[in-house]
Amino acid sequence: MELSQLEVFLAVARERRFSRAAEKLFRTQSAVSQTIRKLEDELGEALFDRSSREGVLTDAGRVLYEYAEKLINLRAEASESLNELRELQKGKLIIAANEFTVLYVLPVLAEFRRLHPMIKITVERSLSSRIPDEVLRYSVEFGVISYEPQEASLQSVVVYLDELVFVVPPRHPLASAKQISIRQLGAESFVAHIVSSPYREKVIQLFKTHKTPLHMDLELPTLQAIKQFVAMGSGVALVPEISVETELVRGELVRIPVRELELKRKLRIIYRKDANLSHAARAFLKVAEAVAREREGRYRFQREN
Repeated sequence: MELSQLEVFLAVARERRFSRAAEKLFRTQSAVSQTIRKLEDELGEALFDRSSREGVLTDAGRVLYEYAEKLINLRAEASESLNELRELQKGKLIIAANEFTVLYVLPVLAEFRRLHPMIKITVERSLSSRIPDEVLRYSVEFGVISYEPQEASLQSVVVYLDELVFVVPPRHPLASAKQISIRQLGAESFVAHIVSSPYREKVIQLFKTHKTPLHMDLELPTLQAIKQFVAMGSGVALVPEISVETELVRGELVRIPVRELELKRKLRIIYRKDANLSHAARAFLKVAEAVAREREGRYRFQREN
């Protein structure tokens, strides 16, 4: 039983004449009659009372009519929904990021929402080390990470250049310095993030190389908490520059260049190379590329692999 057969059946039932149904369908009456006969043979039931010239439905015909109408309507709904997806009138996109990389997503997300307000976006918080696996397991469509993925089946796009910066409260003795040496930090009390990372290990190794003690007397769970604690005058910190842009502009924190400290990193959007990206995902990449062209500076859109 094919949908095209059901369309002919519905036309005959509604027009109550084979001839009128044929005109409506732009087919010959003979072709319409053959289609109905074939459908009846497949179902093993007569659908029309042939003793009547009005195309009266049999009991079997009345049962089929209800289901045929539902099936044809469902096809129309499916077609309409697919068209809405293509036109970005509906759909969803799931992105995995951590507390740091989500900061890149926010301005891109704001522009995306302005252009495509009907798309539902979910940004799931995840450990950076787990994000590639989540993308490969189809749990999310995009991931945003700060290192180069090792999985050959992942495509990555560099979207932002960030670096680790040393920040102090405005009244700190070093706040007016133009530049300092790493050895000057040996007496400082650092506020650290409780989640370990490759960059934390690089910092620890850098202090060891320069024979300078690194006092991490306090660990906090979020970048927001670290920033607030330092601004209160209760320590110093090494944080991603993107995370303190607002505080630096407002003068709540002061960035001081450290001569031996230059830890830059690239933020990347990753997705499966073999993925048939959704319309929403392709639109998100276009917005990310447009934001990079408009903002320039640290924003990029460079495909790797």
